[in-house]
Formats: sequence, structure tokens, C-alpha cells
Amino acid sequence: MKFADVTVINMQITDDLNRLLKIIPEEIRLSVERHPQLDSLIEIVMDLGRRPEARFPSGAEYLSEDVISWEDLEQCISQIGEFSGDNRAGIERTLHRISAIRNRTGRVIGLTCRVGRAIFGKVGMIRDLVETGESILMLGRPGVGKTTALREIARVLADELEKRVVIIDTSNEIAGDGDIPHPAIGRARRMQVSRPELQHQVMIEAVENHMPEVIVIDEIGTELEALAARTIAERGVQLIGTAHGNRIENLMKNPTLSDLIGGIQAVTLGDDEARRRGSQKTVLERKAPPTFGIAIEMLERDRWAVHESVATTIDNLLRGIPPTLQIRTMDDAGEVQVSQERYPTEVDALRTSDPKSNLTALATLPAPGLNGLRGSGKMVPVSPEFPLSDTQHFSQLLDASFSNGIQAFTAEIGEFPEFGPNGEDLPLHIYPYGIPRHQIDHVIRTLELPVVLTKDIDGADVILALRAQVRNQSKLKHVAKVRQIPIHAVKSSSAPQVARALRRLLNMEDPNTPEFPDLALFTHSGSSDELEALEEARLAVEQIVIPKGQPVELLPRSPKVRKMQHELVEHYRLKSNSFGEEPNRRLRIYPA
Repeated sequence: MKFADVTVINMQITDDLNRLLKIIPEEIRLSVERHPQLDSLIEIVMDLGRRPEARFPSGAEYLSEDVISWEDLEQCISQIGEFSGDNRAGIERTLHRISAIRNRTGRVIGLTCRVGRAIFGKVGMIRDLVETGESILMLGRPGVGKTTALREIARVLADELEKRVVIIDTSNEIAGDGDIPHPAIGRARRMQVSRPELQHQVMIEAVENHMPEVIVIDEIGTELEALAARTIAERGVQLIGTAHGNRIENLMKNPTLSDLIGGIQAVTLGDDEARRRGSQKTVLERKAPPTFGIAIEMLERDRWAVHESVATTIDNLLRGIPPTLQIRTMDDAGEVQVSQERYPTEVDALRTSDPKSNLTALATLPAPGLNGLRGSGKMVPVSPEFPLSDTQHFSQLLDASFSNGIQAFTAEIGEFPEFGPNGEDLPLHIYPYGIPRHQIDHVIRTLELPVVLTKDIDGADVILALRAQVRNQSKLKHVAKVRQIPIHAVKSSSAPQVARALRRLLNMEDPNTPEFPDLALFTHSGSSDELEALEEARLAVEQIVIPKGQPVELLPRSPKVRKMQHELVEHYRLKSNSFGEEPNRRLRIYPA
């Protein structure tokens, strides 16, 4: 769908590239000027004793066969301003940035000459957000265009919206080098910072002395700067800032900058609240209102992901609910389009658009680093189709270890039905009661079921509850009866019980179909020890206990792992007992 307010944007680009090329050696300058991609030049790199290179969006290319000498570096340094405390300098009244690499004695041995461009019209992608007066945080990897966007936002706020704008320009990168700011910032005022570590003091000084309506800050990177930003926001001043980090999730994991999005703290819930949420008693929650109400993830130069409510996004991520993103893109004609996407998770990288092929793709992923039965060659792993990290073990369907594992697993799942058990459209909305949400969500994600968990009982198609909880909750029964919502009770909240209940609710449970369990449902951490123990139990059941009718003793395991093995045996509707003394206590599986 097209963006309603701004459909076509006319962009103008100003770069003063000739001013930058004048400071570099003539041979390098001539090579750059003749290059067909001159207009998209990102930076020129000159390191002592190495060939100079130019970097473009398509890659890097050497500019000369000769290596950089001391004379080449001195020629450049003599034509630019002084390097500041962060080893950055510039060319007066331009946006170009020259960064230095020094040796241990402080002498410059390398230069990175980055091209600074003023792009007028870029702010059209988010102009409606800028006009709201909310504080906006721009995120993205280095070089994606955060500073360029910041500069244009400052100009629009000052010139077109006629606000009092002050730019905190620590490295003179927003408004250029020299005492007179670059015209690209319009009527906005610029405050320079003598040393980078004093940026937070200048931020507070700007508010106290110059009565701004908007403060623009580039590269918030320290805890003091994050606290200063919160102080400014609490005084009613609109903040426009940037921070390094590809996604908003990076800030959640960064203790230094997490205060920008409200901070994260551990909270202990009461028994009733934990039961209502279906979660553990200790959960992570947002500590305070976010400093920035809106966050923009600059995925690419012309593709931005918008979080219109940072508070809602953070709350959803902490509860394991992937938020819906608004994706804004701009094509070559300047046309802006808006679409909706679900926030990416680690599992999404392993999935495709077809649910059935998702199961097959996940089923073909072996667990790395296994030993024992699989390592001995008694079980042949399927070749991986994707690289896999240790944190993704839960997504592996280890049934592929057998020659017929994929076919058997697909036969068990079958085609997804078009309608739910009562004729409702899929996905099926389930209201969990007394069952941990993360447990149900783990099953849904692993089996790729068309199920959505809801916290609104009015929007639920069915209530999934523990049998023991339903017995004592007449209020729940009354509410369900009034709203005509069926209650499906399960004996326990174990993964196999939940998986069986969900498949039954989706009309996917066939008593004549043999069960081929997904071992990922039984593990807690997905470690190789857990997976190996579960494979041992499954092999014993499928190759000895069921076909030969003989009991089998397994190897000694820890209590936690034995509990997983008991659950797996229960899945086959067999009995098992633990016997022996620790540390040699082990499982014995009996035939039916």
C-alpha cells in the first residue's frame, strides 16, 4: 500500500566532492575522478605502506599500484583542520570527515576520508512522524545514512516547521567543519563540543541556556549521554538522536543504552498474576517510559522499519510476542510505500513461506557437536542445509536422523486444515489458562502450527487450560459459557501434552497414524547431552521395547535429563521407572 501523505519525493544531493579530492595526492585524485561510480563514492582509505583504495556500495577498488608514503599522508593532513579528541577532522564548510589511525607514539599512519553528502528530501519518508513532536531514535549500522537523515530532519524542523532547533555536533559531522555551519542544516543552530567525553554536559547546557524546542544529537554512546537525553525529554524538549545498533533488540541487550528505550528490570510476580499470565514468577519488564517514543531501524538506505510506539514494542519483545513492524521503502522515482512485517526472530531465518516445507527444512538440520550414539555412526545425520548455531537447537527436528525420519514426521503433521474444530477461520486463537505461554509458544513455533495466543478472552476461539485449574475455577467456566467459548483441558503442561492438544484442536490428530516425536519438544536447553539422552531413549523404544517386547535399561543420567526421558517414554504410552543410586541412577523402560 502506498503512503498516503507523501507519495513522490524530489531529492537533491549536494556533496562538494571536489573539495575533498583536492586534499589527496594527484595520482589518487585523477584515478577517482575517472571512476564510473564517482557519484556513489563512500570513502577513500589511505594506510601507510599499502595501496590506496576507494569504497563504493558495490565494493572496494584499488586506486593506484603505488603504496601510500609519509609524504602522501602529510600532504593531506596539512590541508585539513586539527584532529579532535576522537581523531576526526574536516574541511571547513563541508560535510566531509577525515578520520585518523595513529601508531603508539601518536603519529598518523592511516586516513579514512569519508564523503559527506547533504540529501534534501530524504525526511519525506518519515515527515509525518517528525511533525508529531515525539522524540525519535534512529538505529542502524555504520554507513547506512543516520547522520545524513539527522541533518535533513534538523533542516526541516528549523526551516519548514519553524522550530527552535539546536544541534549538538560533537565531531562537526552534522554541520561541517569550521565555525560557520553548513547550509544543509538551514536555520538550526549548532553547538560544538570541545571533547567527545563532554557531549552530555553540552546537551544539558543547550537546554538551560538556549531555550530549544528540539535537540538533535548524533551517536549517543555512553550512559551519561543516555541519562542526559532522559533529562532533556522530561523537560518537554523533542529529541532527535542516533545510536549504533542494527535493531531495537540490540539496545535491550546493551546495559549502557537500554535506558533510551525504558530500561529492563527483573520483576517477581505474585502467584495469581503469574497464573493469569501463564508465565514464570520472575519475568523481565520495562523499567520506565522510553526516552524516545518512536524508533526507526534503518535497515538499508531506502528501507526503514518504524516502531511508532517503542513502549509497546519493548513490552511485546519481553513477553516473547514478535511485534508488527511498519516498513517504509523509497524507490528510484522517489515513491514511498508502506507495508507490514513481523519482527524477525532467530527461527525465521530457517523458515520459508510454505508451512510444509518449513517442517522439512527444519527436520533436515542436525545438531552439531553430538557424540555417543550419533557420533559412533549408529545413527547417520542428514547433511545440513543451513549453518546452525548452538542457540538454535530447539528448532531441530531430530527425526531426520533415521532414514525415513522426514517422511514419517511429515506424515504425522499432514496438511494443515482450512478451518478450526468449530468451523472458525485459521489461525486458531487460543486463550491459555494455567499453562506457561512460553511452553505453548515453543510448541507452536517448533511445529509451525497455525495458532495464535491471545490475552483477550473475547477474541479467543478456544480456552486451553490445565485440568486441575478448571476444576476449581467456576468463574472461568461461567465466562466461557456466557461467551460460548469451548474449554479444552490438558492433564499437564508438558510439551508433548500441549502438542497433542493443539493438534487435536486443529483436527490433525489421527489415532491410526503412528507417533514420531519431535525431540526438540522435550529438551529444556537444547544441549547436546539432552539430545543424546533422548535419542538413546527413542532408539531403545523403537528398536527393542516395541518390536521385541523386551524391557531396556538406559545409561545413568542426571535427574533433570531422566525427567525428559520419562516424558518421552510417556509419549509412546509406555511405562518407565528410575532405579539405582546416584550418580548411577538410570531409567528402565517396560513394554506395554
